[in-house]
Amino acid sequence: MSLPLPLSILDLATVSEGESVREGLEASVALAQRAEQWGFRRIWYAEHHNMRSIASSATSVLIAHVAAHTERITLGAGGVMLPNHSPLQVAEQFGTLAELHPGRIELGLGRAPGTDQETFRALRRDPTASERFPQDVQELQAFLGDTSLVPNVDAYPGRGTGVPLSILGSSLYGAQVAALLGLPYVFASHFAPEALQQAVALYRREFRPSAQLAEPHVMAGVNVIAADSQEEAETLRRAVQRQRVRLFYSRGGRSLTDEEAEAVLDTHAGEQIRTMTRYTAVGTPDVVARYLEEFASTADADELIVANSVADRESWWRSWELLADKVQNAG
Repeated sequence: MSLPLPLSILDLATVSEGESVREGLEASVALAQRAEQWGFRRIWYAEHHNMRSIASSATSVLIAHVAAHTERITLGAGGVMLPNHSPLQVAEQFGTLAELHPGRIELGLGRAPGTDQETFRALRRDPTASERFPQDVQELQAFLGDTSLVPNVDAYPGRGTGVPLSILGSSLYGAQVAALLGLPYVFASHFAPEALQQAVALYRREFRPSAQLAEPHVMAGVNVIAADSQEEAETLRRAVQRQRVRLFYSRGGRSLTDEEAEAVLDTHAGEQIRTMTRYTAVGTPDVVARYLEEFASTADADELIVANSVADRESWWRSWELLADKVQNAG
């Protein structure tokens, strides 16, 4: 069984237990190189802060490094949390990338801080910045175009590059912004599944064509845990759930043990964490492919972007290889 629609990758740039940050980033480069050969459409990296197992906080820097070690695959942010930055700076960063790697760079934009409240303050983030999100998207888009909205200020590099933008979201708000501005909409259903169908329906209903996009385009996030047997895949899923508990509850230099993480999973908080990853394809390649086909229909998606949170590096690679076989067969 092959896959029914294009697949892209959301690489969380994970640093597995026992790895250095450098080793984790080297794995991301290697994944991009293989994904290019396998036929995945694009790879995106997300801006996260103060998470010891995720190394994509300096998103544009990581994209630049991966782009320099690949040849064809499209690379982008999924996303840059725009209220953390000025539109001019983002335009300059991604304009530089676009000049260095023409036709390969794109930019997904979110309005959340991508972190906890303490880190929120450390970022010197303006608490009201998210209220200006639609205007900041337009300002950024203009910096990347030919006519700036800010008198006497242009992005160099950036001006005229036309870096394609997408709006990321997990609520109706993002869907409304994407529809109003005529941009692709990417729903974060891989970790925030609740409003998926309602948000996509709203986006398609209210979409207004733009210079970038004539018709609505939806990308939906989904987790994939592929293995050679169903039993192994289920074991990996439980390990992923423990890792997610650590991600949310390990702060201040201390990480939870497996036993402590298991204990959390048996609580109401653990149930919430399991619900976050409701949309997860778990199993052998054929089981995964069937799930992705059904999920694409559920999400009314034009494209899927898959995340793989398996912590064990060897199993992580095997999961990608098994999924890649379906991508190649689809091509």
